[in-house]
Amino acid sequence: MQQPSWMAEAWRELGQSERPGPTHNPRIVAMFDELGHPHQADETAWCAAFVGACLERAGIASTRSLMARSYEQWGIANAAPTAGAIAVLRRGSDPALGHVGFLIGASDAHVYLLGGNQSDAVTVAPFNRDLVIAYRAPPADSENRDVDPNFETALRHVLDMEGGWSDDPHDPGGPTNKGITLAVFARERGIDVTTDNFAALKAALQSIPDALVRDIYVRRYWQPASCAALRAPLALMHFDAAVNHGVSAATRFLQEVLDVDVDGEIGPITLAAARKAPLRQTVARYGDIRRRRYRALPHFWRFGRGWLRRVDATLAAAARLMPPAMPSNDDPASTQENPFMTGPSDAPITKPYVATETKSWWQSMTVWGTLLTAITTVLPVFGVLVGISITPDIADRLGQDIVLVVQALGGLIGTIMALFGGSRAVALLSRSSRKSD
Repeated sequence: MQQPSWMAEAWRELGQSERPGPTHNPRIVAMFDELGHPHQADETAWCAAFVGACLERAGIASTRSLMARSYEQWGIANAAPTAGAIAVLRRGSDPALGHVGFLIGASDAHVYLLGGNQSDAVTVAPFNRDLVIAYRAPPADSENRDVDPNFETALRHVLDMEGGWSDDPHDPGGPTNKGITLAVFARERGIDVTTDNFAALKAALQSIPDALVRDIYVRRYWQPASCAALRAPLALMHFDAAVNHGVSAATRFLQEVLDVDVDGEIGPITLAAARKAPLRQTVARYGDIRRRRYRALPHFWRFGRGWLRRVDATLAAAARLMPPAMPSNDDPASTQENPFMTGPSDAPITKPYVATETKSWWQSMTVWGTLLTAITTVLPVFGVLVGISITPDIADRLGQDIVLVVQALGGLIGTIMALFGGSRAVALLSRSSRKSD
């Protein structure tokens, strides 16, 4: 039986523990951040943060509270609890205190929970059964209810790329419909593909319902690849790669693009880097990595042209999702129709170089662009490492404020220098005129 999607998220955190001293485990701090509780230390009671983060990552609305007993009335009652149910426990005589975790088993005397803040870590631990207040489960239709709206755009693109039914004998994926392979379809139904059921499975795959297609793409690709945590253009590229290359390979592509440790697991460091990386360059580089991967495959001779066209189409689709940028003389690419076409233009250069007035350093757009990039790139990542939540918006506002202050100081200094230079010039002219007299 396939485990609930939120349990897959929970098992990924097994072994994460608090860090002694002033530093904090960034994976635990990220749980607070994801629920809207920034600036928390890993010493803060975090069992509810663990449960909420796992639910949210699976696309299910949690209570978003840090109180364990907030789950006492959440979802629906689970009278006959099974693995994956949320167990709410009391703690002491205070009705406000408790513990919450995911049920994985039970004996006559104990329940066994996969939970956070159990001996200061994510562990499996036993608890007395008489401490359980309630078993709760998500509403039956909740798992895909809160999917990021960017998913719909990305899904339309992927379905356009995948097309309909295909049964090419050279395709290692085998029979495929709407991007769903026969092997994935069989796993979804909980059966193995055999010579006896092969023909029947193919026929069923050819008439796969659209609702099931969408559900598979959400649970097997969009959510495991953490696409909802990425900005729309990068999410589209990453989702398309997850479908075409596999979630693990796409995750490694993304980490290579972002120049972080390539471990195949998307955590807070990867997400922080993705939030602050230059969006256009990141998506373009992702496309280059996919092209390189395709060319290394043994079936490139057969499918290579189509694969490369898919990368180009995905780049074009991502370009349409890019936020508008103001054209700049310092960034000729910003005026191009396709921002990912970075090669030289075929048009000849007809105007010779003409020297212009030299700008002061505080007037340079390049200097301030570099400073803003450094501030908005480094601060969020550094903040995660030291346990401080600095969102992209905060970093951007901080960068803008610093630039305004320094530019104002630069303007003041320039004004003083200009006044001093003018008075000095007047004095020199006065002396010169006296000498000529």
